[in-house]
Amino acid sequence: MIEEGATVIDLDPALIDNSFVTDRLVEVDEQFRELVEAIRVRGQDSPILVRPHPTREGRYQIAFGHRRARAARELGRPVRAVVKKLDDRDHVIAQGQENSARADLSFIERTMFADKLDKLGFDRETIMAALSAEKTTVSKMLSVTKRIPADVLTAIGAARAIGRDRWHDLSVTFETENVDDRAARIVATPEFEAAEPDRRFDMLVASLGRANPTGRPVMPLPVEHWRSYDGEARAKIKNDGAQCTITLRAEQASAFGVYLASNLDGLYQAFEKAQRSRKA
Repeated sequence: MIEEGATVIDLDPALIDNSFVTDRLVEVDEQFRELVEAIRVRGQDSPILVRPHPTREGRYQIAFGHRRARAARELGRPVRAVVKKLDDRDHVIAQGQENSARADLSFIERTMFADKLDKLGFDRETIMAALSAEKTTVSKMLSVTKRIPADVLTAIGAARAIGRDRWHDLSVTFETENVDDRAARIVATPEFEAAEPDRRFDMLVASLGRANPTGRPVMPLPVEHWRSYDGEARAKIKNDGAQCTITLRAEQASAFGVYLASNLDGLYQAFEKAQRSRKA
């Protein structure tokens, strides 16, 4: 985090290097394009945090704010930054805590970040501090990366709609004999590579959950997408004919979900009325 009153300066993005430990699987996506447009229109709202590069004189290394730095570089303008001397431990803690506070990374991105810190030799207390997570949570995260091969995780991608429990369930599947080989064949198929990350996850779960000697992914039912008129709220709708699941994504997703739940009686009555009108 950046202390209140810290000095903010303008830096040339060409003099800034990324952190020595990556925390994202995707650098350019819809959210990044929205960030670029927002900075283009109103400027950079919050500064990034950098440290003097530990091995390259005259350069800086990002603790957090990689996307803001990338956006500034793309727009050809300086990036607003706070420069602070940090050792490696403080660097990764600042990096992890900022991402946790912004709810900016998916579960598997945070998990892979924890795994990289573990492999770099950071102790469990540092990893816990970086993720703002308890010891049990970190242990469960690392169990996922221990079971699922890194190349399979990378092939799936960020999968932002997939939470801890579903990742844990998938990781248990990899304790079965020959699952690594089956998964490697599935993620290498054109169908898998062409799908979005959330759908890739579902395809792999569906394929590993049943006999599939061809190694080709089992295609789950398509996912419908909804976006509000102002673009502030989005939803994914999965319908297998027996069960319909709606996943909300918005700044006020929880409040919107509560509102929907409290109005289900009225919505269902309207649905029944519409059904009767069709039959009439």
